[in-house]
Amino acid sequence: MRAYHDLGGLPGGPIDRTERTLEPWEKRIDAMVQLLSARERGIISVDELRRAIEGLGNEEYDRLSYYERWLAGMTNLLLEKGVLTTGELGRKLDEVRGREGTAS
Repeated sequence: MRAYHDLGGLPGGPIDRTERTLEPWEKRIDAMVQLLSARERGIISVDELRRAIEGLGNEEYDRLSYYERWLAGMTNLLLEKGVLTTGELGRKLDEVRGREGTAS
């Protein structure tokens, strides 16, 4: 059975091949995945991240950009493994939102 994200062999539409510079937040997401999946840490694996991204659900998968999917998958894995709690995540998000409101 083919999952919604599996386009292998199906027409997927045009591919945008223009080069672009990654946004700083995208570079941070990539760095976090590299750090968390490094062999010496082994907190998450690339296969686990793929499973988490593919498990986001059709609407969420389609709504999110590439690195947003990485972030959502990584967050879900860290919560699933007990590395983070929802309370810790909520407090950090509130802290970041507070910084955004005070930035000039």
